[in-house]
Amino acid sequence: MSEPRWAGDGPDGERPVRVLLVDDQELVRAGFSMVLDAQPDIEVVGEAGDGAQALERLRATRADVVLMDVRMPRMDGIEATRRIVSGAYPGPPKVIILTTFDLDEYAFAAIKAGAGGFLLKDAGPAQLIEAIRAVHSGDAVVAPSTTRRLLDRFAVHLPDAERKAVGALDALTEREREVLLLVARGLSNAEIAGRLYVSEATVKTHMGRILTKLGLRDRVQAVVFAYETGLVKSGQNSHGE
Repeated sequence: MSEPRWAGDGPDGERPVRVLLVDDQELVRAGFSMVLDAQPDIEVVGEAGDGAQALERLRATRADVVLMDVRMPRMDGIEATRRIVSGAYPGPPKVIILTTFDLDEYAFAAIKAGAGGFLLKDAGPAQLIEAIRAVHSGDAVVAPSTTRRLLDRFAVHLPDAERKAVGALDALTEREREVLLLVARGLSNAEIAGRLYVSEATVKTHMGRILTKLGLRDRVQAVVFAYETGLVKSGQNSHGE
């Protein structure tokens, strides 16, 4: 069986961010596609109407980012996300969950399933483009303040910190713990650099070491980990209050 041809690959190795759109509403997909295809560094490589179809598409077409709705027929976005990040697909691609304020519980479940971030369905074109670029680069969590708000709301459902990760934080240096704390409170790399009087490159280096030491996939998982271990308490703001 021959290897599938990945859309967008070029001889020089440079290519746009490949995006798969997954939503059961065709008009929504059409709108997203129109916005994204207008960007020189983003390419829509496929569409799917539900989670099961998305998995089928990913077997033939490689994507860097999957823009995933939550509530869909046959297979919802949470189960599809879980399967995508399981390692069964090349990459695997990052998943951005589409959600609304009144469906926060779904976004929380998606983060636990391995989504790289989430975006409000009524987000403007600029926010959509920025979110895809951010998640693809791995440099930032989409809407970190919203991530924190979700975790504040659902922290009571997290496993007990003391039992879940005994000694896990001991693997980090004092500075790495400090960076993790600030990430969990919703600060960007630039804000963390300003707070700690270091360069953004230094913050990225610390973040990479944190993920490696703790066996985490991305910054979203790092935020969840910080809540699970009690490093950040529910209700704390960016100043720790």
